[in-house]
Amino acid sequence: MSKTMNFEDIIRAKMAEDSELSRAVEREAFHANIAMQVYEARIAAGLARKELAKRAGTAQSVISRIEDADYDGHSLALLKRIAQALGLNLDVRLGLPAAAKRRGTVKAKV
Repeated sequence: MSKTMNFEDIIRAKMAEDSELSRAVEREAFHANIAMQVYEARIAAGLARKELAKRAGTAQSVISRIEDADYDGHSLALLKRIAQALGLNLDVRLGLPAAAKRRGTVKAKV
């Protein structure tokens, strides 16, 4: 009898087999994360898209695009203006790709 796998295990196995799929999933997760952070920060601030756009010096349609997980045209300058309009800082970090962390194949030297 074979072991039943949950959805997460199946996706991880497929991503381990297919590096192109792995990169695509990580890219989409990146975009979704940005969209979610902007949306949640805007809601927490009690702002409508129109008000946030005004404060950030952009159009409401731009805020709508930024909050769309399928959008991939993020600029750091715009994200910084949005963060400032929300009274937040923009924090950018560099790190190991998730796949390398899972495999444990990359070791950092201190």
